[in-house]
Amino acid sequence: MTDPKSKLLVIPKSLDRDMILKDAERLLEAPARRLFAKRALTLGGLSLLTGCQLTNEKSVNQFLTAVSRLNDGVQGWMFDPKQLAPTYPESMLTKPFPFNAFYDIDSTPEVNGESYKLEVSGLVQDKHAWTLPELYALPQTSQITRHICIEGWSAIGHWSGTSFAGFLKRIGADTSAKYIGFKCADDYFESIDMASALHPQSLLTFTYDGQILPPKYGYPMKLRMPTKLGYKNPKHIVAMFVTNTYPGGYWVDQGYNWFGGV
Repeated sequence: MTDPKSKLLVIPKSLDRDMILKDAERLLEAPARRLFAKRALTLGGLSLLTGCQLTNEKSVNQFLTAVSRLNDGVQGWMFDPKQLAPTYPESMLTKPFPFNAFYDIDSTPEVNGESYKLEVSGLVQDKHAWTLPELYALPQTSQITRHICIEGWSAIGHWSGTSFAGFLKRIGADTSAKYIGFKCADDYFESIDMASALHPQSLLTFTYDGQILPPKYGYPMKLRMPTKLGYKNPKHIVAMFVTNTYPGGYWVDQGYNWFGGV
């Protein structure tokens, strides 16, 4: 009698085995995750882990999505909320710090700081909207850390702002919730896990290299998390919410890994 699981190993000739594995390997890219997946990174092994049958283009997409979700779970399991990202001296700052967005620099949004208010909603006790003077009056801290872009480049920048963990405590956020979502002035949106939000180096930043955050770097507020890839650090934040409902993200909804750790 044929083992039903053996059917998961059958790959139609019309599908490109090497390309599928290449995409799966991209979704399991970090060294620690590669060690975890060393014995599973075959079409058969990954099919068994994800429960997906590779029969057509739709099933391949479902397979790669399942691999990405598997990657999210492994990254979340391995994430150490006390492990600090490296910091650097000012002499190592990247000058100029690169501009990066899903549009040209000429399309950078112009936010009116005088009328700006950060909307806070979801599983929080204090839902009042925060003005910039209120945000600037919060306890401030700085970090010189490396921004790592999924496109393959990195840059060291000097960011200052308020502790995200401290802000969440101040607004009475439910820190047992799963997600924090962000909406931005440039129509970007993103979400992160609560453990990453509470990391001691996660900042709501208002300045760059001692100056009010320039528009190209995210004025009036940017989330800075050196434990995450660049696309997980939204700029021009105008609203945030705490939730147990998965919010997705601009690039995540197009196939990027959600956890996005470095």
